[in-house]
Amino acid sequence: MVKTKKFIYAKAFEGEPKVTDFQLVEEELPPLKDGEVLSEAIYHSVDPYMRPYMARYPIGVTMIGGQIAKVIESKNTAYPVGSTIFGSFGWQTHTIFNPSEHKDPTKSYVLPSFGKHPSSLGLGVLGMPGNTAYFGFLEICKPKSGEVVAVTGAAGAVGTLVGQIAKLKGCKVIGFAGSDDKCSWLTNELGFDHAINYKTENVSKALRAAAPEGVDCYFDNVGGQISSQIIQQMKDYGRIAVCGSISSYNLDVKDIPQVPILQPIFVFKQLQMEGFLVWRYADKWMEGIKQMSQWVDSGKIKYHETTTDGFENLPRALIDMLRGGNTGKAIVKSSL
Repeated sequence: MVKTKKFIYAKAFEGEPKVTDFQLVEEELPPLKDGEVLSEAIYHSVDPYMRPYMARYPIGVTMIGGQIAKVIESKNTAYPVGSTIFGSFGWQTHTIFNPSEHKDPTKSYVLPSFGKHPSSLGLGVLGMPGNTAYFGFLEICKPKSGEVVAVTGAAGAVGTLVGQIAKLKGCKVIGFAGSDDKCSWLTNELGFDHAINYKTENVSKALRAAAPEGVDCYFDNVGGQISSQIIQQMKDYGRIAVCGSISSYNLDVKDIPQVPILQPIFVFKQLQMEGFLVWRYADKWMEGIKQMSQWVDSGKIKYHETTTDGFENLPRALIDMLRGGNTGKAIVKSSL
């Protein structure tokens, strides 16, 4: 009999998640039925979306999240023993699942070969964040060579990739991050043209100096006041892809600040702004992973992981990521 450990969503988040909002439990798993697969987690993902998504879940469910896992027993020929897979299995060490019950093909799949690269990239540049950057930026912003691109959350899992894709498309890239170290990394290692520390610099003034003629494309990961300041400096016919709003995820509704009236600038500069969820591109999922993999293999796209060891440290890793403690993709190594 196999036992699994898992974290239960034990208390509704109020403001920033707390370690006490989760409960670690252990339970026995039943024998496999025909068509089922048993997997053991290797890496877990912690992502900003987890914070707002949990508002729609009842207390007592397994905490949500993706993982990279190894198939250790199988009664499904599509998932042979020893396969390395991605699964949206949540925060648990062992999972029994039947792939035929998943209507969405992105919920579980056998990873393609990553060559010399670690399987953990299936949670980052060669997984959901990679496709978020690839499809969200290219399909919504539709960048053209020579254009100016602004990216908030630029040192995070998605922002780092958006900026690098923009450079590959011949754009000038301006990133916004929360420390001087992150800003230096963006310019020196990833090739961003400018990086602005939004915590210490005057955002409007620094952006005007970096892009005196304005911004063509804005990829928004954080929302809040900084987004309003960037939108005020968009060029005519500018395009804005709204991926997230991490600046507000830990705020109570009463604490969310008012933003300036932006409708006039949308009208007179004829701007386009579109929010998206990456799952809309589920039918092209492997197309994105294939292209990102080619760029990684050729050295055109670089990646960085912030790794926390130990399944039991998942709550702390989530909290740290929401505070901006990660550079690149935040993952947890299960260390069973």
